[in-house]
Parts: sequence; structure tokens; C-alpha cells
Amino acid sequence: MTPVLAASVLLLLVTLGYAGVCAVSPFGNCRKCSGWGFAMKTDRKGRSKRGKDCRRCQATGKRIRIGRHLYNAAARLHHDGTR
Repeated sequence: MTPVLAASVLLLLVTLGYAGVCAVSPFGNCRKCSGWGFAMKTDRKGRSKRGKDCRRCQATGKRIRIGRHLYNAAARLHHDGTR
């Protein structure tokens, strides 16, 4: 097996795996708040407490995956073009 063929097979497997993840779970955890939906703060005594709501995910703790976003855009474009 040549290195070029092995690399292309590996790339195909990774792509299909990511497409499967996007199909099964289109939303992932927010990278800014780590899926909590808010920032953690500490008071003057050092105890953790809830901070402000995360603005990136609107306090849901979830974000849409890049692959799912691209699929939604392509599906919307196809739907608008075949109307």
C-alpha cells in the first residue's frame, strides 16, 4: 500500500467518522464555558460561585458543530434553489 493511498484512506475514515458524529450529536459543549452555560467566579473567601451567563452560547452550554453548520447551510441552499 503506497503512502498516498494510505493517507487518502485515513482521511476518508476521519471524514466519515466526523460526519457520523455530526449526524448523531449535532451539538457539542461550548468551548468558552465548557458546557456549564456560565462562568465560574470565586468570592473573597475563595469559594466558587456562579458568574455571569455565557454570551457565546446564550447560557445553554451547547454550540452547533462546524460540520453540522456546513450541512445546514448546504441543505438550505439546495432547498432555496429547488423551490
